[in-house]
Amino acid sequence: MAVVTHVSIRGRVQGVGYRAWAADEARRRGLEGWVRNRRDGSVEAVLSGAEDVIADMLAACRRGPVSARVDAVDANPANNDMLNLRPAGERFALLPTL
Repeated sequence: MAVVTHVSIRGRVQGVGYRAWAADEARRRGLEGWVRNRRDGSVEAVLSGAEDVIADMLAACRRGPVSARVDAVDANPANNDMLNLRPAGERFALLPTL
């Protein structure tokens, strides 16, 4: 059964390719969802998939790409309404900054 998780990543995570890296990592794991930058300097994502795969993705998010510095990763249960912010037909999307 798929779970949906809302993730907030803080640190030096903008301007370092974090969004593209996160999208590639999520797609490689077969997750559905989206990722976007926030105006406060954080990165936000919604992930949907098997609980163990999401746990693996969260561990990767804590490391991030080489040029990032991750200070915190907060993950909380989410609902399908948040998942459905992605464009129809896309498994994993990069959304515009909010």
